[in-house]
Amino acid sequence: MGAFSIWHWIIVLIIVLLLFGKGKIPTLMADMAKGIKSFKKNMSDEENASTSDSDKDSSNKDQ
Repeated sequence: MGAFSIWHWIIVLIIVLLLFGKGKIPTLMADMAKGIKSFKKNMSDEENASTSDSDKDSSNKDQ
């Protein structure tokens, strides 16, 4: 009763295509990919900044 059959998924796909159109779905996916890449880049930048901050702290303790 709670599981979706293949017919449910086909109907959902048809509704999504009708709402968004054929051209908007690739645009939405491209925007999502850009957002994920930006998020990953910012996360790696934060890790690099925190690593360099901890390196500065340890070099200050040595002096």
